[in-house]
Amino acid sequence: MDSLELDDALDEPRAPVQRKPTIWPGHAERRPISTINDSQVTERIVGTSAAWRNVLKRAAQVAATETTVCVNGESGTGKEVVARYVHSLSPRRRGPFVAINCAALPEQLLESELFGFERGAFTGAQQFKPGQIELAAGGVLFLDEITEMTPAAQAKFLRVLQEREFMRLGGTRSVKADVRVVAATNRDLREAVARGEFRADLYYRVHVFDIHIAPLRQRRDDIAPLAARFLREFADAPGGRPVELSADALDALIGYEWPGNVRELRNVLERAAIVSESGVIHAGDLSLWPVPPSTGDTTDLEVLERRAIARVMREADGNKAKAARLLGISRTQLYVRLRKYGLITA
Repeated sequence: MDSLELDDALDEPRAPVQRKPTIWPGHAERRPISTINDSQVTERIVGTSAAWRNVLKRAAQVAATETTVCVNGESGTGKEVVARYVHSLSPRRRGPFVAINCAALPEQLLESELFGFERGAFTGAQQFKPGQIELAAGGVLFLDEITEMTPAAQAKFLRVLQEREFMRLGGTRSVKADVRVVAATNRDLREAVARGEFRADLYYRVHVFDIHIAPLRQRRDDIAPLAARFLREFADAPGGRPVELSADALDALIGYEWPGNVRELRNVLERAAIVSESGVIHAGDLSLWPVPPSTGDTTDLEVLERRAIARVMREADGNKAKAARLLGISRTQLYVRLRKYGLITA
């Protein structure tokens, strides 16, 4: 598809959503790009808002190049979905897509996962192990939460972007890095550089082409088609059954602030689909809490986030790993928020 066809596809007018008085059946899902061969990627490209359409347009613009891409947005907004979309449209689409979450790995393991190691490189290294960079050869390496990368790993990864080569731990010769890098972060990279938490030279190598994903509360037009997609997914899963949303449930979803974004929406609907006995999800089936009136102050969002985290921690019986999954964030991010809001538990 050339650029003119892409613009036409993205600018296609959409019909207004029609609601029934009490029941909202599956909303017709629109795929902005219909000629993608990778159906698994295409099925996850759901949304009709102008902000989401702009994300897809920017992704398509950069896909055909080898340019390093930086996807930024809050946790749970769909950064990996966009990265996979870039991969599916690129000349490297036949190659692997290898994802690594820099925040999910302990500091001592991140470098060995990225670069691999030779036998005897350290205690316990009994045989050679390729790293994620090697495993992604010919394809895309997706680095999620890149700001959580250790300073040592940042210095070594800079060489991957500058020289297109790296060295395994314990190695004595350089290895070619035939990868395209797509990075993602939920933080402001410039602020991280200013605080000395992220190398300035790495920033300039990573932040070549940026794609910003707005939080779900700023693209509420996407909530209905996303909800419909998730409900169909649950119905098709083993043990699943068709479930619909009532009008009051849809209104509740659209009015909610979604601190956990799309991941939280999916989790809320999955739980509601299970507890709904009639095959219709009502507002009372949704595990949402009341949204206070907004004053336009950023503290409102912090209040909402604190309440959401406190509620999910109660639902998870204090299990931080489970709570992080329900919120759609990493355990590291959860710990940061627990400390921030004074919710640390034993």
